[in-house]
Amino acid sequence: MNRIGLSDANDEGEERESRFSSMQQSELEALAVSGILEHRRLIAADEAVYEEWTRATSDPSISGAVLKSLQEEYVARQKKSEAKQEELSEIIDVLGYVPQVPLDDDK
Repeated sequence: MNRIGLSDANDEGEERESRFSSMQQSELEALAVSGILEHRRLIAADEAVYEEWTRATSDPSISGAVLKSLQEEYVARQKKSEAKQEELSEIIDVLGYVPQVPLDDDK
């Protein structure tokens, strides 16, 4: 059985995602900050959909079709968030550190 260690898997991921390794550090940092802020917004939106879904689940007047729709939306959002998180992880791996990001982007 051929097993790949975690560091080997990360190295392979960096080879596949060479578009980030050719970028300047300042570009990577801006991309990382933007990605972190987007990730925060996605999480907040995902939580709102999840809360709506759980509230609807406990309401007997909500139809099964509505519940299924909310569940499908939540699952789709989770898949999108996972993909974005993987991309952000690759950016941060190439950058070599997590940049400072303001707590909110209301400025």
